[in-house]
Amino acid sequence: MIVWLNGAFGAGKTTTARALVDLLPGSNLYDPEKVGDLLRVTLPRKRLAEVTDYQDLPSWRRLVVETGAALHAEVGGPLVAPMTLLKQEYRDEIFGGFAARRIPVRHVLLRPDETILRRRIDEREEVPGDPEASESVRRWCRDHLAPYRDALAWIGDDAHVVDTTGLSPAQVAERVADAVRGGAGACDIVQTPEPAGQTVAAGVLFFDERDRVLLVDPTYKPGWEFPGGVVETGEPPTRTGVREVAEELGLRLDGELRLLVVDWEPPHPPGHGGLRLLFDGGRLDAPSAAELLLPGDELRGWRFVTEQQAAGLLPPQRQRRLSWALRARERGRPVYLEAGEPGGAAPPVPLGGVPDPARP
Repeated sequence: MIVWLNGAFGAGKTTTARALVDLLPGSNLYDPEKVGDLLRVTLPRKRLAEVTDYQDLPSWRRLVVETGAALHAEVGGPLVAPMTLLKQEYRDEIFGGFAARRIPVRHVLLRPDETILRRRIDEREEVPGDPEASESVRRWCRDHLAPYRDALAWIGDDAHVVDTTGLSPAQVAERVADAVRGGAGACDIVQTPEPAGQTVAAGVLFFDERDRVLLVDPTYKPGWEFPGGVVETGEPPTRTGVREVAEELGLRLDGELRLLVVDWEPPHPPGHGGLRLLFDGGRLDAPSAAELLLPGDELRGWRFVTEQQAAGLLPPQRQRRLSWALRARERGRPVYLEAGEPGGAAPPVPLGGVPDPARP
């Protein structure tokens, strides 16, 4: 088990974590910040200059999971991880990575009053004997108070909240320990096993009366996605689409699924790539959309979006796949892609100046 202590900078996460280790038998401290320290002295300066926070490095998020999983296997007991995590997509990537390795996560938010936070920040001396460096750290912490406030909406829904106002670190640790023992903060994320090789996946596109496409928001990985999933051994891809749509959305498909796209996705470690198929599931009217049922351990939301809106939600490769699927749907014939492109052609332009997907 991972006990992830979240909260603003200055919330007392590290102090609480050290006290919590003494209260949870067999537990150990796991500080993901040390992974960031490693990357700071390992990565080229040019790469580090491209980000303002090491959490924005894909290598940090991947190593946090890999290191945590290795440490968990080594010591066996719970790991207590004090780390501010404000971006929901990073939460999905990290917690989903642990879930895929069958390591449950308890998410706890330490939430003192903001006046206490500001006082603690003002009193911090990160670099003894160097007032300028310490003030730089304090300024950085203050600058992150606004993003912290913005993130409270999703963190409050996802984590067990412990109000630490007026409590000593020992008292906070006691409350967290009691909450964890009672099962609080459990993140019910679908535990999708890590693939050992290339996979075949089938997605189904649904459209509303305005021809907007339905996307879903997974809890276990960053970015929005199409309804669907990985084809099981011996299962036809169309049956996968029907099965996944029933499991994910509560929809029973009676009509035939029409193929729109076959896309070969190259391996990008840690992903293994494989074939990705998109099918046309037809139109979903408003009454049917209102009855969609989402599994809370797998999907947290859905929405109909335009192609332009999808560009801000989907990872680039899925966005290219969607663009070609919309072209194929308009033209009435499927298209074959490799890495999101038909034979190395330029990406499709939005509807209105449409290239022929069959003639790259």
